[in-house]
Amino acid sequence: MSIMSGYKIMWMFVLFDLPVVTKSQRKSASKFRNDLLNLGFLMHQFSVYIKRCPGREKVDSLITKINKKLPHNGKVDIIWITDKQFADSIQIWEGIHTEKDVKKEENLMIF
Repeated sequence: MSIMSGYKIMWMFVLFDLPVVTKSQRKSASKFRNDLLNLGFLMHQFSVYIKRCPGREKVDSLITKINKKLPHNGKVDIIWITDKQFADSIQIWEGIHTEKDVKKEENLMIF
């Protein structure tokens, strides 16, 4: 059994900003999101999808597939980083109040 290096495994990010004003644009944007899901991506945020890949060859293959599914309008960016970079750089702060918010609650006085 081989252990894959944190420098060989890659994370792909697909970031996009697609117009959704008309019914046709919404349908196109929805189709693109579904295409990403069908390729094995997970929604990280509304317009950010991520996928872990075993190596650069898989990244290149997915880029080719995504290019064939690009909508006509909007902006799509594809970024990839190593697993090691991903592990060292990602911090998720979900549902945490800032210190400023906490102080506001402490200053409340009721007579």
